[in-house]
Amino acid sequence: HTSLDVQNAFETTPKGTVKCKFWGLGSDGTVGANKSAIKIIGDNTDLYAQGYFAYDSKKSGGITVSHLRFGKNKIQSCYLVDTPSFVACHKSNYVNIYDIIEGIKEEGAFLLNSPWTSVADMEKNLPASLKRELAQKKIQFYTIDAVTIAGKVGLGQRINMIMQTAFFKLADVLPFEQAIALLKEDIKKTYGNKGDKIVQMNIDAVDQTLANLIKIEVPDVWKESVDGEKNTEPAPDFVKNVMQPIQSQKGDTLPVSAFSVDGVFPVETSKYEKRGVAITVPEWVAENCIQCNQCAFVCPHAAIIPILATDDELKQKPEAFQTVPATGKELKGFHFRMQVNTLDCQGCGNCADICPAKKPALVMKPLESQTEKEVQNHRFSQTISLKESLMPRTSVKGSQLQKPLMEFSGACAGCGETPWR
Repeated sequence: HTSLDVQNAFETTPKGTVKCKFWGLGSDGTVGANKSAIKIIGDNTDLYAQGYFAYDSKKSGGITVSHLRFGKNKIQSCYLVDTPSFVACHKSNYVNIYDIIEGIKEEGAFLLNSPWTSVADMEKNLPASLKRELAQKKIQFYTIDAVTIAGKVGLGQRINMIMQTAFFKLADVLPFEQAIALLKEDIKKTYGNKGDKIVQMNIDAVDQTLANLIKIEVPDVWKESVDGEKNTEPAPDFVKNVMQPIQSQKGDTLPVSAFSVDGVFPVETSKYEKRGVAITVPEWVAENCIQCNQCAFVCPHAAIIPILATDDELKQKPEAFQTVPATGKELKGFHFRMQVNTLDCQGCGNCADICPAKKPALVMKPLESQTEKEVQNHRFSQTISLKESLMPRTSVKGSQLQKPLMEFSGACAGCGETPWR
């Protein structure tokens, strides 16, 4: 009983300092955009600027959190932002993983990159805890579908210019017209050596932002929001009590007693992460599939696997768990399905690219359109036994009927390199 009581916050930032927090996805350009914002504001105004950047070890596809401060007085706060007045979330599924607006100030601003454009969409997709805080603190809530804008102008998943433009509009650090003029100058300086086309793409992204920025009027009834029951996968105590809080960016709240006395971290735990970081994932088109298993063979993350099932194994299958008769004399009598693990897929598209079928058997679709049905389909597929002895493992098709030995690697999209396990 010798633990000391510790205050949750210790604030030394000068009054009037604008504090901002940005939740990004590794490789989406968020950190680079925020570093540009610091340079733009620091070089062209009399404001002081500061930035701290936190990175996940997962590299591309990992989480990044940017902590920015701007103010008229010198900033010497050598710690992360914990009471932001502006928060931006650049990946929509983060709202269900992290406490995105923790510590946000009353009447602050929250910007969410998502395909959800109405109060009804937000009602359906936001967790109750987030809705309660938005309503109770009277947060100014905005949304923008930056992924769609970036795709239209040719930037792929690089949403940084769109989100940075929205930041300058909402954070009120400096006059918006001045900020956009400086931003466009910075674009020309940064991307000029890549050609006029790249420069114009980024300028087009900036110009299309305001027309697509939507304010969500937060209903008062959200103050009483209550979460329904969660259908979570069973997990060991270590995963629930230690690993999941760490993944939720709550690791600093864990007491020493939560950890093993010998410091051992169990193996086979990355399978519980289920990060859902892909923007698009493959959808299996059963009638076009020739059952060659090349898609599973080329996937570096074992996120798409062939399923062979008997009649008995399919008795309790979900309604959306579609199968077709398996082809090949060795597989006669079995049901076949190519199962996508949407929450572990990195969205590289290798599987769709390699598919040799005359009509594509795999079509890349937005993650949000696949998650609801495919998560339960994947869970059910885990109850079906492997059929490892039906075909030679030395063939492409037979090799993919074996248990994958390189799953959940945490590597970048399309890459099998493992930064840590």
